[in-house]
Amino acid sequence: MKILGIDTSCDETAAAVVADGRDVLSNVVASQIEVHQEYGGVVPELASRKHIEAINYIVSRSLTEADVTFKDLEAIAVTNRPGLIGALLVGVAAAKSLAYCHNLPLLGINHVEGHIYANFMVHDALTFPHICLTVSGGHTLLVEVHEGWQYKVLGGTQDDAAGEVYDKVAKYLGLGFPGGKIIDDLAQKGDPAAIKFPRPMRNTDDYQFSFSGIKTSVRYFVEKARRAGLLVDSGQADVKPTNPDMVTIEDIAASFQAAVVDVLVYKSIRAAKATGAKAITLTGGVAANSQLRASLKIAATEIGAEVYYPPMNLCTDNGAMIAGIAYQKYQQGLRDALSLNATPNGSLV
Repeated sequence: MKILGIDTSCDETAAAVVADGRDVLSNVVASQIEVHQEYGGVVPELASRKHIEAINYIVSRSLTEADVTFKDLEAIAVTNRPGLIGALLVGVAAAKSLAYCHNLPLLGINHVEGHIYANFMVHDALTFPHICLTVSGGHTLLVEVHEGWQYKVLGGTQDDAAGEVYDKVAKYLGLGFPGGKIIDDLAQKGDPAAIKFPRPMRNTDDYQFSFSGIKTSVRYFVEKARRAGLLVDSGQADVKPTNPDMVTIEDIAASFQAAVVDVLVYKSIRAAKATGAKAITLTGGVAANSQLRASLKIAATEIGAEVYYPPMNLCTDNGAMIAGIAYQKYQQGLRDALSLNATPNGSLV
């Protein structure tokens, strides 16, 4: 059973064809990074316009790469929540039009649920129930995932998502956009213990997150260091020994990342211990972070749990994860009318 999946929830125009929920026949993504780089973040109106320009081509290319036509499809799935409303509307409008023209069932999919499903597409050993840490530019969630794709949301961010904070910190440091990989790469060259940034909500008796305080601490630290002339630009770490009070961009990146990863790992492990889950999945754009992957793996091993994360092309936004979870929803009887609409919010339960 082949399903076309479409995702335009943020700044990637994505379409994919997946057979039987796991066999990825095509997975095409048009990035808008160059469009948004000069602004240091995604500009919603620009994202919507670029989706309009790209959507027909991306859908067509996904069919071509999968070597199928609309006659070979059994359904069309589209992210309709949550996300940037203007961006979502482009994908929803395209999916509704295609479903109507080709007389195919339409399925509206929760974007976060797509991320959660991504690991199941590549890991045969994944068991239920398991704990899923979904971390991206728009989401930070801890979810207990049960058989039949039933969810219990354990906690989420109370303010900024972890990926959003990476982008903002990179902007403060003048490093460019998107900030995740840039900071991760710089952190490998810095000292994670050089600066003691706060770990908000790390020790609270819940599974909630807060990253705004870390972001603000980094900003104040950077401003103070710049005023004092103690900030060493990236790539000039050899200057540091001349003044013990000087701090490098690499050290700031490493210390910031250590704070974020510490909180994410600590709460994920606590959730696994509390629920008795023996599997932890990591997904979303920030799942590509090398320190998060490594630290979670080490911590999970200590409690006898396995960690799973998807390949890079299934970490970031994509249509394959939407088509994949749509297969499961189709088997459960989900069908949506052509009155399907987009919404910027949308809970899992």
